[in-house]
This record gives sequence, C-alpha cells and structure tokens, in this order.
Amino acid sequence: MKLARPVVAAILAAVVSVITGCATPQKPVAFQPETVNWRAARVGVAMTPLPKVDTHMPGANCLLCIAAASVANSSLVDHSRTLPVEDLPRVKARIADAIRAKGGKVVVIEEPLEVSKLAEADKSAENAAPRNFRPLREQYGIDKLIVVEVSALGMWRTYSAYFPTSDPKATLQGRGYMVDLATNTYDWLQPVTVLRASDKVWDEPPKYPGLTNAYFQVLEVGSDEFVKPFQ
Repeated sequence: MKLARPVVAAILAAVVSVITGCATPQKPVAFQPETVNWRAARVGVAMTPLPKVDTHMPGANCLLCIAAASVANSSLVDHSRTLPVEDLPRVKARIADAIRAKGGKVVVIEEPLEVSKLAEADKSAENAAPRNFRPLREQYGIDKLIVVEVSALGMWRTYSAYFPTSDPKATLQGRGYMVDLATNTYDWLQPVTVLRASDKVWDEPPKYPGLTNAYFQVLEVGSDEFVKPFQ
C-alpha cells in the first residue's frame, strides 16, 4: 500500500517524537524578578523557528494507527495547514517593550534561534541548560537571553491506538525560558500549553469555523503567557 505524503509526514513526526521524548524533562523554574537588575543587565530576546501549523494526534503510536488516524482526519489536517500564525512572531517585541518599560536594555534577535545547533553543555549544575548558550553573550553583547520556543501549533486530538479519545481542540504548546549567559543556567523556565475546544459542533468541514475560532483564541492566550512574567 502506498501512503499519501501527509500520512508519511505524520509517521515520521511521530517517530521523531518518540525518540526525542526519552530525555528527562527540565522542571519549571519560577521567575524571580529580584534576580534581574533590569537597569544593569543587557537582555536578548529570541524566538526559535515556528513549527508548521498542523493537526497532531498523540496516542496513535503504531505505523498503521498513524496512517488510519491521518486518513480519518484528512480534511482537518488539510484545513489546519492553511491557518496563519498571525501576530505570534511579535511576542519578541512585546517582551522587549515590557522590559524597556522597566528601564532595561534589550537586544531583539531578529533571526530565528536554532538551539539544536548550539553545542551540548555540561548539565551537572542545577537548572543547567542542555545547550551551551555562552557564545551568544559576546555575539550579541548580552548578559541574559530570553527564548520563546513554540513546539506545536494547530489542532490536537488524542488517540488510543486506532481510536480517538477526544474531539479535536486548538492548541499552542511550547515553553519560555531565560538563560544566564555567565553560568548557562535557567533563571526562568515556564511550559506553555493552551488547549481550547470549539464552542460549536466541531465537525464542520471544510472550514471548521468553531475550531478555527478556537485556534485564533489560543494564539492570543499563548502569546500573553510568554509576555506575562515581564509585565
């Protein structure tokens, strides 16, 4: 049987997710405003590359399960891939504005930050970042680096093998963190997960108005979650 390209892409994404999901997750680090002297420190704000908007089906964890789920949700998959990211990239500027309002000096890093391309770092210290951010200190003339990392955008429908266990919901998932570039440790790390169901009957192809409205809501709520600690 020859699988359609979207199905193959979904299978590969699931395999990568399983492989990368084996690492021990870093626990959240609460933001302590008193740890940063905004008037003395020079802070960088960066964003990792945004993922493509898509439909995610966690729990469909065998190859045939993934193929069946992708076919069953093909119309929703096609629609989700047409959705824009709206003003999500402006999160960097909003964080920078909030820090400037406190008298801080900010460098907004315009290009997407490819964290995976940074060298691996020693993780023996508490809250140590797994990648070495230290070279960015000299490169951008900064003492702290705030990173907005969005890992999933679009729709989220849970599965148990072949069978859906929920209706689709709109989602934004990721995390925000701040790295002290002198120690390469986290001053702040906050997971961000926003899920919102349609306020109507969700299954209205091909435009899915209820889920589409929920998607734009999660973009707004998720953006606010990244900015809130610095306001």
